[in-house]
Amino acid sequence: MADIIRWEPMGITSLRQAMDRLFEDSFVRPSGLFPALRAETPAVDMYQTEKEVVVKASLPGMKGEDVDISVTGDMLTIKGEHKEEQEIKEEDYFRKEMRYGSFVRSLQIPVPVKVDKAEAVFEEGVLTLTMPKTEAVQPKAIKVKAGKGKELKSGKTAK
Repeated sequence: MADIIRWEPMGITSLRQAMDRLFEDSFVRPSGLFPALRAETPAVDMYQTEKEVVVKASLPGMKGEDVDISVTGDMLTIKGEHKEEQEIKEEDYFRKEMRYGSFVRSLQIPVPVKVDKAEAVFEEGVLTLTMPKTEAVQPKAIKVKAGKGKELKSGKTAK
């Protein structure tokens, strides 16, 4: 079945589209109108390997000592504060887009981990947190044995 698309001459937007854009720009993505309301949290990648859970957080311009990491139950919390280093008068700025201030990012850890053996490394603006999985969730290989009287691949009979 073909979709019907409303024709709008020369890209003229409707009042409804204009109002939707106004609300989205003001409240959903408050970029320029209300800079204090911007929800800027660090970008995070979380993945698992066979034996560990790895979390990488992008924290450009920060120092390792300005970052706090805690785990409560299955919740990982990364807190930090990016401090403004230079004292420049507000009226001397042509443009001020760098983000300063504190942030908090909380993530649920999907599998049990050994928090006491976790390691955190901060390098070139990227925090890498490595947490070993508990033995209960690590994959284990189980070898299959032939039953009694069955012939194995080597041609020998199982005892």
